Amino acid sequence: MSNVYEERATMIAAGELQSFGPFGREHCKNHPNAVNLQLRQLQPASELWSSDGAAGLVGSLQEVTLQEKKRECWLLRKGSSVDSDEMEYDEELYAAGNMVIWSKGSKSQASHVYKAFTVDSPVQQVNLLYCIPEQEILEKTVCIVQSSCVNVHSVTGKDFISPLPFQVSNLWPTKFGLLLERKNSAPDASQSPPREPLPTVFSMLHPLDEIAPVVCRPTGLFEAARVQYVSDSTMKIVFSNCEPSIVMTYDTVQCIHSVWALRKVTPDEQSTVLKCPEQVDTPQGLMPPSFLTTHLRNVSRMDSPGSPFHCHALHNQNRMTSSPGLHSRTHSPSISSMAALSRSHSPGMAAPSFSVAARFNMSYHSSSPRGHSFLPSPNSTANESVLVPEMEPIVPDLCIEQLWSETASSHREMSCQASKVFITSDLCENKYLCFLVESHQQLRCVKFIESNNPSQLIFASVATIPAKDAAPLQDIDAMLVLEANGSLVLYTGVTRVSKVFVPGLLSPTFSLSNHVTHLSTPMDSVSTPAKATGRHIGRLEEVAMPSPVSELRGSTKHHETSWLGDYTFQQSVPYIHALRDPVSSRVTLELSNGTMLRITIPEIATSEMVRKCLQAVRFILPKETAMKVLIKWYNIYNAPGGPSAHLEWNLFVTCFMTLMGYNTERLGWTRNLHFEVPLSPVIAPKKARPSDTGSDEDWDYMWCSDYHRQVVFRHACGAVSLESTDTSGCEESLSSTPALHLDPSAPLFPHIPALFYVLHLLYEELKLDELQRSGGRSLVGLLQQLARDLQLEEYIDLYWRDYPSFITTFKESCIIDQAQMEQMQRPSFLRAEPPCVFSWLSSCLRGEEVAPFPYLPGICERTKLLVLSYALYIIGDDNATSVDVSKYLAKLSAGGFVYSFYIHVLYLGFTLKDLESVPFGVALPIRDAIYQCREQPCSDWSEDVCLLIGRQDLTKQAHKVTVAKGKATVGLGLMLEAPATTEAEEEEDGMTDLNQDVISLIWSQDLRVHEARRLLQSSRPVRVSVVHLPEVSDHEYIEEKENKLLQLCQRTMALPVGRGLFTLFSYHPVPTEPLPVPKLNLTGRAPPQNTMVDLNSGNIDVPPNMTSWSSFHNGVAAGLKIAPASQVDSAWIAYNKPKSPELANEYAGFLMALGLNGHLTKLATLNIHDYLTKGHEMTSIGLLLGVSAAKLSTMDMSITRLLSIHIPALLPPTSTELDVPHNVQVAAVVGIGLVYQGTGHRHNAEVLLAEIGRPPGPEMEYCTDRESYSLAAGLALGMVCLGHGSNLIGMSDLNVPEQLYQYMVGGHRRTHAGINREKHKSPSYQIKEGDTINVDVTCPGATLALAMIYLKTNNRSIADWLKAPDTMFLLDFIKPEFLLLRTLARCIIMWDEILPNSEWVSSNVPQIIQENIGNPVVSEDLNMETLAQAHDYIIAGACMAVGFRFAGSANSDAFDCLYKFARSFMQCLTSATATVTGHYNLQTCLSMVLLALSMVMAGSGNLKVLQLCRFLHKRTSGEMNYGFHMAHHMALGLLFLGGGRYTLSTSNSAIAALLCALYPHFPAHSTDNRYHLQALRHLGVLAAEPRLLVPVDVDTLKPCYALLDVTYKETPWYEETTVELMAPTMLPELQLLKKVKVKGPRYWELSIDMSKGTQHLESILSRDGVLYVKLRAGQLPYKDDPRGWKSLLAPNVNNRNSEVRTFKPEAISTFTSDAALVSFAEYFCKSSESVKHKRDTLALFSAILYECVTQENPEMLPTYIAIDQAVRTLEQTEMCETFALWQMRLVLELCESRVLQHRLREGAQGRGLLLSSEFLPVMKNSADGTLDRWLTDNSHVLRSYMSGQSLTEDMLSNMLACFLVYHSIPCLSKLSATHLEGSTSFPELLLKFSQLGIPVRALLRLGPLLLGTAGFWTGQLAC
Repeated sequence: MSNVYEERATMIAAGELQSFGPFGREHCKNHPNAVNLQLRQLQPASELWSSDGAAGLVGSLQEVTLQEKKRECWLLRKGSSVDSDEMEYDEELYAAGNMVIWSKGSKSQASHVYKAFTVDSPVQQVNLLYCIPEQEILEKTVCIVQSSCVNVHSVTGKDFISPLPFQVSNLWPTKFGLLLERKNSAPDASQSPPREPLPTVFSMLHPLDEIAPVVCRPTGLFEAARVQYVSDSTMKIVFSNCEPSIVMTYDTVQCIHSVWALRKVTPDEQSTVLKCPEQVDTPQGLMPPSFLTTHLRNVSRMDSPGSPFHCHALHNQNRMTSSPGLHSRTHSPSISSMAALSRSHSPGMAAPSFSVAARFNMSYHSSSPRGHSFLPSPNSTANESVLVPEMEPIVPDLCIEQLWSETASSHREMSCQASKVFITSDLCENKYLCFLVESHQQLRCVKFIESNNPSQLIFASVATIPAKDAAPLQDIDAMLVLEANGSLVLYTGVTRVSKVFVPGLLSPTFSLSNHVTHLSTPMDSVSTPAKATGRHIGRLEEVAMPSPVSELRGSTKHHETSWLGDYTFQQSVPYIHALRDPVSSRVTLELSNGTMLRITIPEIATSEMVRKCLQAVRFILPKETAMKVLIKWYNIYNAPGGPSAHLEWNLFVTCFMTLMGYNTERLGWTRNLHFEVPLSPVIAPKKARPSDTGSDEDWDYMWCSDYHRQVVFRHACGAVSLESTDTSGCEESLSSTPALHLDPSAPLFPHIPALFYVLHLLYEELKLDELQRSGGRSLVGLLQQLARDLQLEEYIDLYWRDYPSFITTFKESCIIDQAQMEQMQRPSFLRAEPPCVFSWLSSCLRGEEVAPFPYLPGICERTKLLVLSYALYIIGDDNATSVDVSKYLAKLSAGGFVYSFYIHVLYLGFTLKDLESVPFGVALPIRDAIYQCREQPCSDWSEDVCLLIGRQDLTKQAHKVTVAKGKATVGLGLMLEAPATTEAEEEEDGMTDLNQDVISLIWSQDLRVHEARRLLQSSRPVRVSVVHLPEVSDHEYIEEKENKLLQLCQRTMALPVGRGLFTLFSYHPVPTEPLPVPKLNLTGRAPPQNTMVDLNSGNIDVPPNMTSWSSFHNGVAAGLKIAPASQVDSAWIAYNKPKSPELANEYAGFLMALGLNGHLTKLATLNIHDYLTKGHEMTSIGLLLGVSAAKLSTMDMSITRLLSIHIPALLPPTSTELDVPHNVQVAAVVGIGLVYQGTGHRHNAEVLLAEIGRPPGPEMEYCTDRESYSLAAGLALGMVCLGHGSNLIGMSDLNVPEQLYQYMVGGHRRTHAGINREKHKSPSYQIKEGDTINVDVTCPGATLALAMIYLKTNNRSIADWLKAPDTMFLLDFIKPEFLLLRTLARCIIMWDEILPNSEWVSSNVPQIIQENIGNPVVSEDLNMETLAQAHDYIIAGACMAVGFRFAGSANSDAFDCLYKFARSFMQCLTSATATVTGHYNLQTCLSMVLLALSMVMAGSGNLKVLQLCRFLHKRTSGEMNYGFHMAHHMALGLLFLGGGRYTLSTSNSAIAALLCALYPHFPAHSTDNRYHLQALRHLGVLAAEPRLLVPVDVDTLKPCYALLDVTYKETPWYEETTVELMAPTMLPELQLLKKVKVKGPRYWELSIDMSKGTQHLESILSRDGVLYVKLRAGQLPYKDDPRGWKSLLAPNVNNRNSEVRTFKPEAISTFTSDAALVSFAEYFCKSSESVKHKRDTLALFSAILYECVTQENPEMLPTYIAIDQAVRTLEQTEMCETFALWQMRLVLELCESRVLQHRLREGAQGRGLLLSSEFLPVMKNSADGTLDRWLTDNSHVLRSYMSGQSLTEDMLSNMLACFLVYHSIPCLSKLSATHLEGSTSFPELLLKFSQLGIPVRALLRLGPLLLGTAGFWTGQLAC
């Protein structure tokens, strides 16, 4: 190739020069510390800034040694955030002394402080990085390194302080966390025994994680064996990088740099490193881990004079005392979950780091070995761990694997550590790792390639560039190099681009030109190895870290100045001395006089068009050629005083064509480019300079090339140029001029076809973007020229059809002879037929076969996206896009309707905003698909998808919005309306937190909730009304009043159990306030004087401890208010502990409640032990039940240990007898049942089975309240084997059912097997039971155990054991109460046979009872009382079974049946027969039926049940004791469970919980726990589940009404049915449902399908049941308009035309609040003076607006208007480009497409296309008419086109192009190939046309031309 195109020495100008100083320095002067820092008296800057700049991808820091040892450093980096308006800004992190200042600034905004930190000791280093605190989300954090700890502050406000166990020399940010380099301590060397080296590099992945050593895998022969700790003290890290994750090290002995990949350790590597090797001579660094840890301990001691830990303890005292969970980590054995716990809840302090401290032997509490025992294995107990003095080894987290290392150089002594390392890439996307070796003044660049395995990088060649300093410029893929002579040079990769001219700085090249040759010698003499190392120490790695600056630096600097001082200009002119802080394309120059300048290196292109063209060129050309072209362009474009922005495109065209070999001077259109304003300004001129001031010089610069001179010389003979610019009619003159030729030696000449093709694809891409279309027009000029010269007729035809009037102005073409044609590389993908994206989409819509469409990856992304969208939506095929036409895209699976397409669209980052710039015809099918999705979305789509389809309700739903936290905003985060009660009362009754908005929607007609609240409040005095009879003395009257009060107090004390259920999970506590607990008020007021009545007056006897259990229940009720989603932590639980001991019972209840709502898992194990050691009985009960409930079914070992200590039977036989209170034992036994629920655990089952029949002991132990213990053992056994039935694995030898049967009916006691045999040898001396089983004790537990083991198994043989006896003799043997239990047990085993009717209930009563009950004549031998009691109890048992079976279902049949029995029991109570059964028994039965009723109606607030409860609430005299009150108020609580948000489940676990809670024997008085432990009454909470669905309007965020369709699955009892419910409503159990759907027409439809699983609906219900719904336009919510009569759409539906006319634009605001639409109505739809003559336009716009608003697709408004405009332009025949017609054609084709036709046939909601039905036909008709009129007048034009003659007149060719495009007539070559001319008949034409894909409507117009019969024409047109 001739040297015409060779480079000349070039220079570019740097822009935006400004002086620079770190912002933080200025800010620090105002800091209160400024006096100490004395920053104002800083030394002259020249001595401060170290001699070398610092730069790196991570940013760089500089350190300065001041006299007072205060050091200053800063780092700049690029920041960008989505939330702020500034998309890009610079961040500066400045550190000096104890301060760190983080500031931000950008072009448009001055720097400002973002955050400032002050720490305790001088900052050693500071860094910005992303680490991974929560759930894999990267968070931006600042790390501040002090001598003994690292402070980490995250943007979201988390602060951590991690103590350092050793002195850190450097800290490196990585992708995974921090790398820490340990300082080498002096004692290490002088140790007496030679020891293994210690690890030098450690990692910390999270501030709360432990510091772990890093392991390495060097490459070598023994790869597998050589995994070892990084322990080589000669290896220093000099650079770390996140993407790719690599680390660079320097070996100080061998003087070699190496690169390592940093990754997570594999399990194999972990185990290799942790194994203890036997022999001593292991590979270097592999040592016994134990050795490592002990050694680390000693070293850390030697490292620091005082413990490095002390500073930590000092300034954290306040934090440490406040959080009780912290100290536990070093002591307690079973606390392995604490790390995770404290991580999420106490960011104040890093708990796990204590263990590190312990390991490194900075003992912090105690010096005993136990202080160090580090987490022994979970099953060992604390005692064992004392015996293990050995530490656990530290498990490594990260591994570095060697990828590359330098080849050792011969001048090894010369090479020193790299002072700066960075990664840069060149213009062709090659990546280089560059490191600056100052001793050699070299920048070494290693090229690396990312292989298929992302962790493996392949390192290629090393290139060296002479350099004194360098800095990468990321944004422009280049780097700036400071050469030794002081000149700045720009490189891209290792290719030199040009020198950089900095205005105002004298470039050394001019003044030093004569000295350049020997400039390097003095430098070499200075860099002796000794000095080199000195430098190296002086600037320990610069890339991201500051390091102490040594005194040696001064001397080095002195040398430099001395030799440069020889030159005379030195004293007067500063020169560039270093580069630092590169960000994007900006860099700071440090000058020799200490000042700093910030410069910007210009970009490669500012115009989007030019940038895209360059991308395309780079994509297609070989890399070397591409690089040359890009550098050439860069130099031309950025020459000093280069072109203004609006000339950029012209400059590009000229440059580009010149490189292809064109003589741009000779081509008419390119010659005129230079001077005139461009054809279409690509970008608004920034500073449009008048062309007379210097564009000539600019061009001179470009045209002073050799090539230009040669060309001018060569063509001097025929330089007759075309004078006329308008060449349209100058064919004669054209032929007379000499032919234009191309220069085949031009560098791009061989690539012309390929370049043409990629630019054509770029042109197709631009057509798809409305905003870039003008660019397409500029490009088309270049394309048509290339197409003409390459003789590609079809392409020219295509361009002409797009721009008919523009293309006809070009006539010239250059002649390329055959030989030259052969030189060109014609790529295979260049076809004769041009790819046209519009025709491709059009064929798609017509349903034709389409070839894959070519696209350029990374450039034609929009083409790819739209083509794929069409393929998915219209065809349903996915191989739509191809790269070189040979490769297809990966196949996408089109699952669902269009969903997969949306995922794809989002994946490419396409948004609705982008859709607005897509031409309307192309966008319509996509909008249509979006609309279809909007109509029928799937409830579980992701947030982004919902945003794309414009459903805010779903977006918000997907956003996982939890409820607002806090006191006043409850539930859905809405303010409460205060009910009309006084403030004081409000606070204290404990029921203020229910969500009033939801309650007022559920029960809008009455105040039933207020009534329930009144019945359940226990914080106000009760009214004691006793009539004062005349004969009663005052004293007796007072006693009478107090006795009455005592009766009333029985009721008050029972209320909290119900209140706990009523307010369940309704409150989110504030972490800084204690939980408010309402008082339990046991005083009274006596009317009429309202005098106080008190029980403590001493007039009557009050039972001792009467209130202990009621205050426990009060505590539970208060604790149950806390919602499971609240933020509760260990500290808050401890914070609630009351000061006064009398409130201890309440706190015990509070702890139990926290267990029931799952928060007790957060209580530190240490605190649990603390509470238990106090020995307070209630606290133990509450805590044991609480932790067991929180760990339901987990088999948690630590909790099992906790419980076993309290159960003698579970302790080893030899253990000491512990004195555990009886009730605590009962609680512990039930706890075992909960923790092992449903697990079928053999050992526990065996022990519990024995415990049911535990005999009383000899010393009166186990003799009191045996019933409750036996019952608890039975319940626990039932829970352990819950629902297993006969499938109890491995328990056949225990004979569980037989043993339980024996316990139930009595018989001989079996010998006691098992470990506790010894204990039961001697019988009790007081209780003489002999060897028979005491059935009264064991029966209830055994019965319920059987019921739970065989629950829902329908095992008839077991059920028959439980039948009630049917002879009088047997009936006498059994307690009537037990009959209730047996009936209940039998029914729930035969679960599927329970029917909700009274016949089924009565069928459980044995025949003998049925025959004789109510029979006046009864035989002698029948005991009437027994029969009556048995009858009532059996009925009650069967009613309970119905309650369990239909719990929470609100089944009306079950309700009617139970209500009937409840009424009959109430009548019995008042009738005479009550004496037969006995009041107590009837009352018990009534309570059980009432409970069954409220189980069925749980959460529904049914009025009839409420009336029953209120009736029983008022009865306080006679037989009504504490237990009955408890039952009635539990029923009331269940009725309004959780304020109507919760209901009961019928899962096995729920039934077990309800059996414990509703055991049918209630306590007789408030301290009675004989038959059943009162605390178990609260376990019913475990059966509650949220099933209330609350629609919330997404716009107002208020709950509202919405219609739901709930579809039930088919079951044996009923078909699949759909019911209509008005939400908010309680849903049935989710496993019964198939689908829940929000119905129209008022709200957007939304369906939740359960066939995929119920998780989605469960998550909605658990988040307060909030289902976001969106009101449709013009609709009113049901609350405002229950019947739908007020809606704006309602009155006019019958007559559509009048509706359009009656639509007043003013009414728009009722439909929409969208500002754009309101303004549109304002300015385009209202008639005013100026637009009178356009009345029809106004009417049209109003109609369009109405259509868009009512159909809720306002985004269609621009489409309507665009179609209207297109048709108008066509009618006025003013079309000079045919885009609008293309879009019209696509719209029409969509309407006729299969997809739409199919949809209309299916009649899916009668929805057709988005466009209204009348609008399109009118527009189509109008367009057809215009073109047909044109055709009638100009048929000869069309005929001559089709016969291939050349055309003239401009106007005709415009309309002709419109006609061809609109009627989709293919180009000439295709037409001629089918020989249309010879056709004789219409059918023959039809056949040929269908092959060409021409639609029939075009055939009707072309037919007459081709067949030539005028008669035919007129006849057809009439059609």
